Parts: sequence; C-alpha cells; structure tokens
Amino acid sequence: MERRIRKDTKILWVLKGLLVSYVVTGVLLLLLAMALYRLELNEKSVSAAVIVIYVLSTLVGGIVIGKLAKVRRFLWGLLLGGSYFTLLMLITLGVYHTLSGDGVHFLTIFVLCAGGGMAGAMIS
Repeated sequence: MERRIRKDTKILWVLKGLLVSYVVTGVLLLLLAMALYRLELNEKSVSAAVIVIYVLSTLVGGIVIGKLAKVRRFLWGLLLGGSYFTLLMLITLGVYHTLSGDGVHFLTIFVLCAGGGMAGAMIS
C-alpha cells in the first residue's frame, strides 16, 4: 500500500509541474497575443517569442517538480520537459490533424523543452 502511495505521489508531482507549466504558457501566450495586437509584430518575432514561452514554461514547471522531488532533479525535469513536449504535440495533432514542420524542428523543440525542465529542476 505504501509503495502505491509513493507512485501516485510521483505521478502527482509530474501532473502538478505540467499544470503549472501550462498555466504559465497560457498566461504568456495571452500576453503575446495582446502584444501582437498592439505592436503589430512580424512572424519571425512571434515564432521566437513562442519558443521562449516554451522554455520559460518548462523552466517554471521544472522548478516546481524539483522542489517536490528533491533527489535526481535533472531526471524529473527531463521527464517534465518530455511530457510537456508530448502533450504539446498531441494537442497540435488534435487541433490541426497534422504536424507541420520537419524532424529537425521537432527535435529542436524537444531539446528546448527538456532542457528548460532540467534547468528549472536543477536550480530549484
């Protein structure tokens, strides 16, 4: 019974980190949308801002999971970043029914998400 509670707790750590990451993503994307409306930003700056939002969101989620885990933080941060990326790709597939881009683009986004999660967990 105690072992099951520990597993549930670890799953809850990841879910809490993901929830925080996606809340931060939503807030930052809302701010980006308002900046896009007011400042009439070009496509390159918006794309760069979206990537920065991914990294900042996983960084904050990594901080949360690092504080919860206290051991092997970099692995927990990596798991959080990978989970964030996976959920992001599933949402994209659900909305657009396709993934636009090449493999290098997806690999880059995965590395940035995983790196953000690991960095956040290690600095927590």
